[in-house]
Amino acid sequence: MERKRPGASKDELRWIAFIVVVILVWSSASAQIRYSIAEGVNEGTAVGNIAKDLGLEKNTLKERGCRIVEGSSESFFHVDQNDGILYVDRIIDREKVCERNIACLINLKTVLENPLEIHYVTVEIQDVNDHAPSFSVKQYRLEISESVLPGLRLQLQAAHDPDVGQFSVQEYKLSPNNHFRLEVKDRGKEGKIPILVLLKTLDRETKKIHKLLLSAIDGGKPSKSGTAEIFIDVLDVNDNMPVFNEDTYSVLVNENTPTGTTIVKVNASDLDEGSNGELIYSLGSNVNHRIRELFRVDPNTGEIIIQDVLDFESEESYEIDIQASDKGSAPLRTDKSVLVKIVDLNDNAPQIEVTSFSKAITEDARLGTTVALISVIDKDSGLNGKVICSFNEEVPFKLSPSTHDNMYSIITKSPLDREKQAIYDVTIVAKDAGTPSLTSVKSITIIVSDVNDNRPEFSANPYTFYVTENNLPGVSLFSVRASDHDEGENSHISYHILRDEKENSKLSSYSLNINSDNGEILALKSFDFETLKTFQFQVVASDSGTPSLSNNVTVNVFILDQNDNAPVILYPLSSNGSAQGVEEIPRNVNAGHLVTKVRAYDADIGYNGWLLFSLQEVADHGLFALDRYTGQIRTLRSFTETDEAEHKLLILVKDNGNVSLSATATVIVKLVEPKEAFAASDVKSATKDDEDSNVIFYLMITLGAVSVLFLISIIVLIAMQCSKSTDDTSKYLQKADYDGTLCHSIQYRSGDRKYMLVGPRMSIGSTIVSGSHANTLVMPDRRRPPEEVSNNLLPCILPQVMIFVIQFQFQFNSIQSLLADFMSIKNETETHTHIYLFLMVVKLDLDRISTMTSNTSV
Repeated sequence: MERKRPGASKDELRWIAFIVVVILVWSSASAQIRYSIAEGVNEGTAVGNIAKDLGLEKNTLKERGCRIVEGSSESFFHVDQNDGILYVDRIIDREKVCERNIACLINLKTVLENPLEIHYVTVEIQDVNDHAPSFSVKQYRLEISESVLPGLRLQLQAAHDPDVGQFSVQEYKLSPNNHFRLEVKDRGKEGKIPILVLLKTLDRETKKIHKLLLSAIDGGKPSKSGTAEIFIDVLDVNDNMPVFNEDTYSVLVNENTPTGTTIVKVNASDLDEGSNGELIYSLGSNVNHRIRELFRVDPNTGEIIIQDVLDFESEESYEIDIQASDKGSAPLRTDKSVLVKIVDLNDNAPQIEVTSFSKAITEDARLGTTVALISVIDKDSGLNGKVICSFNEEVPFKLSPSTHDNMYSIITKSPLDREKQAIYDVTIVAKDAGTPSLTSVKSITIIVSDVNDNRPEFSANPYTFYVTENNLPGVSLFSVRASDHDEGENSHISYHILRDEKENSKLSSYSLNINSDNGEILALKSFDFETLKTFQFQVVASDSGTPSLSNNVTVNVFILDQNDNAPVILYPLSSNGSAQGVEEIPRNVNAGHLVTKVRAYDADIGYNGWLLFSLQEVADHGLFALDRYTGQIRTLRSFTETDEAEHKLLILVKDNGNVSLSATATVIVKLVEPKEAFAASDVKSATKDDEDSNVIFYLMITLGAVSVLFLISIIVLIAMQCSKSTDDTSKYLQKADYDGTLCHSIQYRSGDRKYMLVGPRMSIGSTIVSGSHANTLVMPDRRRPPEEVSNNLLPCILPQVMIFVIQFQFQFNSIQSLLADFMSIKNETETHTHIYLFLMVVKLDLDRISTMTSNTSV
């Protein structure tokens, strides 16, 4: 070995030297260039720079005519003589050019002229994985008997891939399965061959046909593949029993399903063929008679059919045994249970039962008091048996569910008031939650019993009545009425007059009494307007409940004047039951001379106190005249010597009542000589001058006092009006037709002056109601909201204040007239008369102030 190695080295050196010499000789005439490109590149792709690789300058290429010699594969490439770059002329498909050769080389001969040079260029076309493996047949079938033993080998069709090398088919894969596996055999140039191997015995009854998917995969990245389907038919052997297709059968059937309806179909299969695989169905031998009445089985189809009506409330489910058998000579049977569940339908309406009921409940029952207990029964189940109860209208009761299902209590949810509603017809609606929902109703009557929770209420508060004086004792004057919203004894009302220590003396003075049953009030004695003009008392109304409730009302009574007083002659003064006076006048007086003035007074007011004067007897009607309204006696003409020295005048004074009352006065006129008349006149004047100063002083003080009292009364009135409640203020608003008169008046004259005495009249807002007592007045109730009363308070008070101011002004003028007339009095008798009249005026003012205050308090 060691000897041969030196010799071998010499031979190698010789060959190397020879090759080098050949290369050097060849390179003197040409050069070899090699490029490599991938197949499928686009036209115009640069392959390489020949000029640069050969060491040639670009500007000489065109002069020397660089080109690819014809006959070579110039159709794929060309040289650009401007830059010496080799370009691709068209797309090269390696599989067409080189077929299945591993190396794909395209040799080009490049020629340069002047001087002549030949250069060889080799372009290697590199393979690209542009083809996927494919099978010549996409589907093919194989047959294998189910009795064949494992280990069977079957050669399969190989796939073809035009690519070479690693891009050709590298492996095969078989779809996952339990019976076969795949082996691959490599045959060199022929490629790899797939072989199918049986792993375990096939069962036709389990699977008649096996479908496999064979995949061929090349070595590209990413790899490409092709597939083929393999169908393997398994040949049969008769070895199976009937088998039901499902392990368990369960079906839901609505109750009341019509008879003849198929509820379920059972299926059994026998993998055998022929008569051994034909099946018939029947009910099991242990099925009871009730199931046989309700169901039957079609022997050919396995359908279970309803024969009778199903009712969930009778039975919720049935278990039916079904038998399937083949038609073989020795039949094989298989049993299966079918569970039939009955679905509950909402076919039963709820039933309402009242288990406990208190028909009557007191109106003062506490909230939550139980009135009744009800139970609701629904034979359905689930939501169909779930019941909700409610009232179909708004009532002061509610349904309270109890701890037990479908049990409710009817309890009070709001206060009861028998006076508003005494009977409740309550309708209970029970509605289940089924679809569609079913409803039942039940009505019960709940009576609200009365308790004494209402006080008697008077029809008016306060009452104002007007009674004429001189009423008949013991006759009903008026009545008060109260009502009670309760019933029975709780509404039975009795009346009595409230008497206290302060009022006992007043009530006893006019002896009032009341009928305790009907509220009629009577007086045991007559009223006298001139003595009593108004009074007030309270009536109490009490019911007969336990405990008794009561209420009181104020009754204001105003006495109305009647013409029951005859005129009283003030001048001439009366003596011995007759009024007679003597007047002396000079004989030389002219016509129209005031002889005297007859003065009279009537205690009545208004027209009853309006006096008229008339001359009843006179000797000479042409000598004296009497003023009808003032009572002044004047001469009609001058006296003559032939006229009598003494004249008797009989004067009749009567009032204006419906039944007129009258009085008479006699005036004797004596004619005297002028000297005697003047002397008498001087004596009277001296006496009068002494008394005038004192009398006028007292009269002025009296006038000031009356004025102050009148102003105080107005201030008190306003204060009381402002302090009244809303209801009191609204009850005495003026009516639209009220004339504003608050008083009666007495008119009289003194000399040439006319006087009026003002007295109280009817209260504001009173109205006579027909059908009641003749003198009964009812105060209209015109209640308004507080804000309306407060807004109208000033308009309500202002007219009254204006009336009082006008009356005061009128009274002041009357007093001034009295004073002026007083200054012209000629004798002491007239002085006393005027003082008396003035005091009457003051008394009427005080009465009016008292009446105003009384009305305001009412």
